[in-house]
Amino acid sequence: MAFVFIAGDYPEKPGCYLMHDAAGRLLYVGKSKNLRSRLRSYFHSNLKSKRLQELVENIGRIDVLLVNNETESLLLENNLIKIHKPPYNRALKRDNSGYAYLMLTDERIPRLAVYYRDRREPGAEGAAGKAASPDSSRHGGEFPAAIAGGSAAQNASPAQGAKRFGPFASARFRNELLEFIADHYKLRSCTKLPRRACLLYHIGKCSGICEGHISERDYAEDVRQVSELLFDGSKDALIARMYAQMTEYAEGLKFEKAQNMLNHIRNLEKTPEKQIVDRETTVNQEVLYFGEKGVMVAKVQEGMLRELQLHELELGFGEAACDSFMIRRYREQNCPDELIVNRIGDAGAVRRALRRPGSRSAAPLVITQPKRGLKHSLLQLCKENYEFRLGRAKE
Repeated sequence: MAFVFIAGDYPEKPGCYLMHDAAGRLLYVGKSKNLRSRLRSYFHSNLKSKRLQELVENIGRIDVLLVNNETESLLLENNLIKIHKPPYNRALKRDNSGYAYLMLTDERIPRLAVYYRDRREPGAEGAAGKAASPDSSRHGGEFPAAIAGGSAAQNASPAQGAKRFGPFASARFRNELLEFIADHYKLRSCTKLPRRACLLYHIGKCSGICEGHISERDYAEDVRQVSELLFDGSKDALIARMYAQMTEYAEGLKFEKAQNMLNHIRNLEKTPEKQIVDRETTVNQEVLYFGEKGVMVAKVQEGMLRELQLHELELGFGEAACDSFMIRRYREQNCPDELIVNRIGDAGAVRRALRRPGSRSAAPLVITQPKRGLKHSLLQLCKENYEFRLGRAKE
């Protein structure tokens, strides 16, 4: 039976849509700030592309994942495409495509690099130590990404202590930061430290550490300032510090530098919206929102939202049913490092029930019931998706 699109079944909210065929195979992942409008375009417009016509003809089901804003939909789409590699998605399949980080490497002479995070399932073949690739969209490779593997003097990876800042849904925003750092702190960006100063030094984008134009001590101070600027505060704090630096330039009659700083600030103030679907952490979490008739489970691996699943509560509604669901679920599959829940009866009993024999030395399972903050926001995201799916089921 051909798929029948009903616009009212889909919300006018931001999110990702997943198109499956009749057998349940995922065909395509897309995103939109207005899901209803975007999906309507597939069925109420003349599709000129044969590839799109073929996709629509093969749709058997469309699932949606609701998020808070457009930035989250961009990042979630990127993750889902890299995980599932749907046949009708051409862009973003490569592991070094999509949304990058800035990384301050853990080398003797640190550099600022563009880094693409490996978004495949942990433990997947080739996932460990996957090389990141340079971003040459604007700088022609002048700001190369770190490459995992090889000698420590030339390459760096997050496991070696590097710091990452991002991800950036806006490449323009990321590049403005790179320009700002190059203009005002002049850190090296070369993958291999050359013997002689290159063009970047001569145009004022690098301090020339390779040829001794700056001492390692002074360079280390610049690195400390960049680290504090990017990695030890919020984006609002970053812009506030830039305003302070601009004022300092102006008071010192360095008007050209002050104007240059103001230009950077104006661009950086167009920062993308805050997001919770792709974060920097090594912890694996599952977020469980318990409603009256079921539970929405969000799988968050190393800070990346990967899927949302709706399950029935077999024993009715109540804290005992919540505890029973968690014990049954995580006895049958690997338990994550942390469970984030909105309801629980006896957290201690759940931890004891899920403790594996002979694992006394292992870190205990963390169960969190947040009332505010990022983890609470993840619960609210689960709640929104739970209410949407439950509402569709009633219709």
